[in-house]
Amino acid sequence: MAIISQRQLFSWKEIENLADLERFSMLLKYLPDEKLMKALEAHRKRGRDDYPVRAVWNSILAGIVYQHQSIESLRRELMRNGQLRQLCGFDMPKGMSAIPSSNAYSNFLKLLLKQSALIEELFDDLVEKLRGLLPDFGEVLAIDSKAINSRARRKSKHNNIDARGESDADTGVKTYKGKRKDGSLWQSVKNWFGFKLHLIVDAEYELPVAYKVTKASASDITAAKDMVDDLALNRPVVLENAKHLLGDKAYDGSELITTLWDEHGISPVIDIRDLWKIDGARLVQGQSNVSHDYKGTVSCHCPVEWIKRPMAFGGFEKDRQTLKYRCPAKHYGLKCKGKEKCWISDSIRIDIDSNRRIFTPLARSSYKWKKMYKKRSSVERVNSRLDESFGFEKHYIRGGGKMEVRCGLALIVMLGMAYGRVKQKQKEHIRSLVTSVA
Repeated sequence: MAIISQRQLFSWKEIENLADLERFSMLLKYLPDEKLMKALEAHRKRGRDDYPVRAVWNSILAGIVYQHQSIESLRRELMRNGQLRQLCGFDMPKGMSAIPSSNAYSNFLKLLLKQSALIEELFDDLVEKLRGLLPDFGEVLAIDSKAINSRARRKSKHNNIDARGESDADTGVKTYKGKRKDGSLWQSVKNWFGFKLHLIVDAEYELPVAYKVTKASASDITAAKDMVDDLALNRPVVLENAKHLLGDKAYDGSELITTLWDEHGISPVIDIRDLWKIDGARLVQGQSNVSHDYKGTVSCHCPVEWIKRPMAFGGFEKDRQTLKYRCPAKHYGLKCKGKEKCWISDSIRIDIDSNRRIFTPLARSSYKWKKMYKKRSSVERVNSRLDESFGFEKHYIRGGGKMEVRCGLALIVMLGMAYGRVKQKQKEHIRSLVTSVA
């Protein structure tokens, strides 16, 4: 907690949105940042202390809470808003001179960059605190990446005229494909120069549990594997608590799917790409009249009329690592002329090892899979908040290290406010990160 106790010398009567100030005050009250504060103060011990570390840190948080896109915008707000200056902990008798200069903020941000490990530790600490207050926190996770455009010019070996150029970023390409109602196919290609923020969030509470910043060209599935491995090594409790991981087609891969289930017991609910060169269905291994499509829908074929009917999903048998499918004629009471000649008496079993992408512990063809997958949109909403409420839609950040720290700070504010809501018995407002609660 970086709140500074200070004797009130003035009674500020400026017309301000008190709810916003109370919201910021709540963040300062519940943010467990003492370790970071001591590290920053220890670093400055022998240097000048014109602007107290805690006050400057608090003002940086205020800039994120109140959606300031630049330090100059934040400084203008501090100049006009006496209540905010006081809440941050600046020396009120000094008036405007208490506000750090642009150079002071620049130096402070460089100092923060050196403490990136403690910022990550603060993020992890907040995730753990929320997990302690919310027993189901982290059971259903969703993963996605977010493009972060850079407004800086690309720096190259041959063109290094502008020192403000960006050398850590590169170009990313994302292709979206689909099918229209009339059956025609469409495709949209998005290009951007900048970075990618890879996020794993709790799908129920829409809060982050892990993040990683890469260049724009980085593979989503490679980043996902790295994040899962990092969690297994450094924060295994996150994976131990997880039951499902939701992801779009970018995360469709046998290695990730197998790792999630075999090593961590996490059921992958990941959309699948159509890699079949020939459309249609294929026989299930060991079956003569049972087929499946690339999405894992299993169907039986009447041995007399060869009518194709979807089989009823009977559940996942964990001890056998098999999916059970029942005869549709018996399960649904359908009439089948080949019922007597069909060798399937009641049900069949499909070993998930026959194709780990297609046959997952939570069957792709089941109602539960479809219902669970809808929750994947939670990570998209978190990404949207980062753009709209935390300033990533328009920013002036250059450098991979700075971008990672800035992303970490935004996510810390998001978690800190959610933690404060829960501590203040306002769990129903856990997602109210920007708008105030009456």
